[in-house]
Amino acid sequence: MRYQYTSPGARNPFQTAVKNTPQGIKLLIIINIIVFAAIELSGVRGELFRQFGLVPSFVWQHFKIWQPFTYLFLHGGATHLLMNMFVLWMFGRELEEIWGKKQFFVYYFITGIGAGLITMLFSLYSTIPIVGASGAIYGLLLAYGVMYPERKVYVYFLFPVKIKYFVAVLAGLSFFASLSPGQSVISHLTHLSGMIIGYIYLSKGFQFKTIRHWFLKYQLRKMKPKSSQQKSNLAKNKPKIDDSLYKRRVDQILDKMNTVGWDELSESEKNMLYNASKKYSQDQPPN
Repeated sequence: MRYQYTSPGARNPFQTAVKNTPQGIKLLIIINIIVFAAIELSGVRGELFRQFGLVPSFVWQHFKIWQPFTYLFLHGGATHLLMNMFVLWMFGRELEEIWGKKQFFVYYFITGIGAGLITMLFSLYSTIPIVGASGAIYGLLLAYGVMYPERKVYVYFLFPVKIKYFVAVLAGLSFFASLSPGQSVISHLTHLSGMIIGYIYLSKGFQFKTIRHWFLKYQLRKMKPKSSQQKSNLAKNKPKIDDSLYKRRVDQILDKMNTVGWDELSESEKNMLYNASKKYSQDQPPN
């Protein structure tokens, strides 16, 4: 499935986008390409897949506990590699810029390793190697859909679909495909598991600071009243200072939080963000 999306990065020239790719994304792409090239040139591809791919029966019978990690760096072919790296680059850049490299890696490997472990539990006696970063990639797609639900993906570069629907369709396809009794070279359960682990990770508060930051940004972008009733509500709760100055100050605090983190804000800055988020979320009608 071919697609592009409408984030600010997608509108930049390709060369500029590559230049601005965060370090974590670059490192993952480079490692995956090097590993792929080394395996293809080794002449023992099958053996390396058995040793470092995810072979469920090998993990628990022969204690090859590294496999749920190393399988993320192996790919079954050039198309498989290029597709995964393209999606990683396309959707992962903004996530790393928001979370930072450390948190991005934590999320990437938790979803990837978690997807591998779930896949293993459903096929404990399988001796077929599972390879590829798709579990982590689908986890990234889930996170992107949560953070930017209204952005659009152009499927086959023609049909605009909102990210939230695009991710939902992918999850549905992976779910029904994983129930199919037929044999497939694609581990749909691994794809679905990456999304499930990503959803649990985000919803349980492990990324609380990041989600709080994103939520505040999202709410403050919706400050413009949509009805006379909302205008009336805003007038009643109007800050003592000029509204444009108030918004500017809030943006400054958000930028500071993005740089130094929530804990480095003063109590007055934290209170201001809390009150701003509460105020503008109450002013908005349910979606």
